[in-house]
Amino acid sequence: MESMKTDTQSMPLWKLYLNLCKPKVVALIVFTAIVGMFLSVPGMVPWQPLVFGTLGIALAAASAAAFNHYLDRQADAEMARTSDRPLPQGQLHPKNVLIFASALGVLAMIILVVWVNGLTAVLTFLSLIGYAVIYTVYLKRATPQNIVIGGAAGAVPPILGSCAVLGSVHPNAVLLFLIIFLWTPPHFWALAIAKKDEYAKVDIPMLPVTHGVEFTGLQVLLYTILLFVISLVPYLARMSGLIYLSGAVILGAIFLYLATKLKQHPDDKRLAMKTFGYSIFYLTGIFVFLLIDHYIRI
Repeated sequence: MESMKTDTQSMPLWKLYLNLCKPKVVALIVFTAIVGMFLSVPGMVPWQPLVFGTLGIALAAASAAAFNHYLDRQADAEMARTSDRPLPQGQLHPKNVLIFASALGVLAMIILVVWVNGLTAVLTFLSLIGYAVIYTVYLKRATPQNIVIGGAAGAVPPILGSCAVLGSVHPNAVLLFLIIFLWTPPHFWALAIAKKDEYAKVDIPMLPVTHGVEFTGLQVLLYTILLFVISLVPYLARMSGLIYLSGAVILGAIFLYLATKLKQHPDDKRLAMKTFGYSIFYLTGIFVFLLIDHYIRI
């Protein structure tokens, strides 16, 4: 999941640090984790895992985002989409960012261990390392399939939410994991098509750079088809009802339409960005319908 470009030129210090946390991205991560919590129980989620689980997961996600800023600071300085971030602009010292990211991570682990449970803490820590280290440091520069492999870390939040409530992984959370996992490639590759030249400039082997936009457009479409299919499984498995099914079909049909258009016109950067923007709306919508249907079943 990617953050939008933000003007940091005149931000006060606290906003610069908030910017490091990629709040829009973290908000979506936390939302999917919360839905994972609610879909793991028939009624209301107990207040302690809801409050402390949400806080711990949010802080861990913010920590991973800040580590990403720190580790990618040189590449960010050369890309127009990220050049206005606090580190490329020289508004924050790298050492301070590293301390900030580490402090958020430590605080997240303390909260999860003390007030939630050990399994949630371990899985959250592994997802943090998966994104901040394995993906950012190695996979991102090692293979054009980086986002497919690394996407597992970004798909974990519903499982973390489930673990926070139950102390174990609910089958419903696994389905939510699969939805996000299959959503990640078309979401990110649509952005990568639009920003292909920037990734090529910093030698990051994103799929459009290594295999071209035509091939990437095909992959976006194929993954969107897989996503559409897996999005129907919650209904077929009787995890959700007709409210969710209706929403999933409508949202998925629009995503398929955009992916098909992008396959036909892979050089259209505006269409690529439109597909990227819609993908965020799509995932939010899917999880909203899941949550509504969980309590209002038709």
